[in-house]
Amino acid sequence: MARAFLFVLDSFGVGGAADAERYGDAGANTFGHIARACAEASADREGLRRGPLAVPNMLSLGLAHAARTAAGLPVGFDAPLLASSFHGAAQEVSSGKDTPSGHWEIAGLPVRFDWGYFPDTVPAFPAELTDAIIREGKVPGILGNCHAPGTEIIERFGEEHIRTGKPICYTSVDSVLQIAAHETHFDLERLYELCLTVRRLVDPLKIGRVIARPFVGETRATFQRTHNRRDYAVPPPEPTLLDRLTERGSKVIAIGKIGDIFAHRGISEVRKAGGNMAMFDKALGAMDDAGDGDLVFANFVDFDTEFGHRRDVAGYAGALEAFDRRLPEALSRIGQGDLLVLTADHGNDPTWRGTDHTRERVPVIGIGPGLKGGVIGLRPTFADIGETIADHLGLAAGRHGSSFLATIGGHARTA
Repeated sequence: MARAFLFVLDSFGVGGAADAERYGDAGANTFGHIARACAEASADREGLRRGPLAVPNMLSLGLAHAARTAAGLPVGFDAPLLASSFHGAAQEVSSGKDTPSGHWEIAGLPVRFDWGYFPDTVPAFPAELTDAIIREGKVPGILGNCHAPGTEIIERFGEEHIRTGKPICYTSVDSVLQIAAHETHFDLERLYELCLTVRRLVDPLKIGRVIARPFVGETRATFQRTHNRRDYAVPPPEPTLLDRLTERGSKVIAIGKIGDIFAHRGISEVRKAGGNMAMFDKALGAMDDAGDGDLVFANFVDFDTEFGHRRDVAGYAGALEAFDRRLPEALSRIGQGDLLVLTADHGNDPTWRGTDHTRERVPVIGIGPGLKGGVIGLRPTFADIGETIADHLGLAAGRHGSSFLATIGGHARTA
């Protein structure tokens, strides 16, 4: 049996991107800076965690070696490697440092075009777009219309939103238009319908995603975003690994926001839950259900949304440790012929300035029982991950990326 399990620790970069300076991110290193903060006891939090970063299971898959490959080894990390494990890092060639670019490239499709972005001005949106949102979305107006962190803008405008019925529209340095609205006062389904309308309106602007950001609470002090987020993404312009698998009859089980990121193309089934640990439960269930030739593709979004963007070092460290504690449950489900890959889609260094993603290389670590494992080096594109999975599952070579399956002792494709 040949199955593949691809886990994306959303935003868990390992520094070292060759073009980081172009993005203002030279020196950013999500893993390295979290590890340093933990070692210096500046990421201790009562009731959450204390001391050096404890991720022994990811270290046993080669995380420290991957970090060394990308940007230099974080201080104090070393661990014996599991048999059949492999490790390396990958550099992104897509032009953005956003979620769709990272995930599409992981799935074998680098983004060679430039996304559209909104300027960091007030207002951020062109007047004709704002007018169209109000007219076609049937809303009395919009609030925000600026660059802002999601939790902060809800605190600023949430009470006015409830009072007026105007949705909160905002953006960031990513190619995105986000709409926050109250789940009951505005209505969740109405928010989704509005986002579909706005998705159509921003297509000519090449905006990557429109994101529904529902929240609950009645006052600034009690507002809280819920897990009913929904992303409306542009469909990939070419077939991805997911399309290639489903077209030949294999199943692709999407965990978390994977289905949204790929505009639900090439997806057999979507399983969602609120929070990393609930998502891990869904991933384990999908591993149990996967058959020969199938892919389980999971995204663990809390690292990014709850801790990276909020610049919460202790929270990010605690989330990594919680994920690592669950990892043996996934490893116990890996059998002969299976392949598990852990990676990330970009960085989001919680020690960095601002609140946005950081341009970084990503770890590529994993295990395949029966393989020799070893070093895969620095991969020139995330697409090598998708091509390796395609190779492992018996697909012909795609247009982008190169498989490293033969390097770790797998049977390279002959197609």
